[in-house]
Amino acid sequence: MVNAAEQANTLELASKIASVVNLFKAQFPDVRVDLKPWMNDPETREFIDPDSIDIGFNFPGRSRALQSRCILIQIRFYQDPVEGDRRVIGIEAAGYDHRGQQWQVSTVDNWSFTGQSQPIPEAIDRLKLCCRQIFELFSLPAL
Repeated sequence: MVNAAEQANTLELASKIASVVNLFKAQFPDVRVDLKPWMNDPETREFIDPDSIDIGFNFPGRSRALQSRCILIQIRFYQDPVEGDRRVIGIEAAGYDHRGQQWQVSTVDNWSFTGQSQPIPEAIDRLKLCCRQIFELFSLPAL
């Protein structure tokens, strides 16, 4: 896990992270973004994954549609040692409220939601759309 703010070390990557934020805001207009969802402490730093970008999305209250107060998105990458290209291999998302994690989904698996409670079908469709758009965004060549 690496905060998105720390990964935005090139203009291209910063632009793509901003685009991810805009994709989510288009689907969930009242969301506020957190480009530094992780604490900068030794315990958290122990889990650093340089091949991911983590972004938090917070709602002004608990979202009934998403059954959560915030969503954490982790975009996972793979650096091909032969070709040298870096591509998205999966997206992990989880919804949290005051009781802790309520649901999670992974595009690596079968895109199914698991957990104590789950978003309503329309919100699931919007989240899946965001994930597909993220895959498309990061498959675009550099400008």
